[in-house]
Amino acid sequence: MYELTVKSEFEAAHFIKDYPGKCARLHGHNWIVEAVAQGTQLNELGILIDFKILKSELNKVLDELDHQYLNELEIFKTKNPTAENLAKEIFDKLSASEIFEGTTKLTAIKIYETPKSCVTYYPD
Repeated sequence: MYELTVKSEFEAAHFIKDYPGKCARLHGHNWIVEAVAQGTQLNELGILIDFKILKSELNKVLDELDHQYLNELEIFKTKNPTAENLAKEIFDKLSASEIFEGTTKLTAIKIYETPKSCVTYYPD
């Protein structure tokens, strides 16, 4: 089994409705996102999945979030834009990419809200 990780980032603002503290107020983050892929079959070059291709696909997903007020996005009309919910949304969109076929799968999304606080989402 091979595992590889790419990292990217985006900037966005949000607030957490009904949160009992500062996060209930509008604020922003420089979100750091790691996408983790696993697989067993290497291609003819000895590569599981090209880092450049995986990062490009991740950036397509993150570009939709970059410099946005997350609470106003359609996907967060009925739920809070928490790190947990963001991780799942990013996972769902990225895992639908055509780059994941055969034995190569997206296995996790890790999202850092701050350099010391992160959430990892794994599918069921």
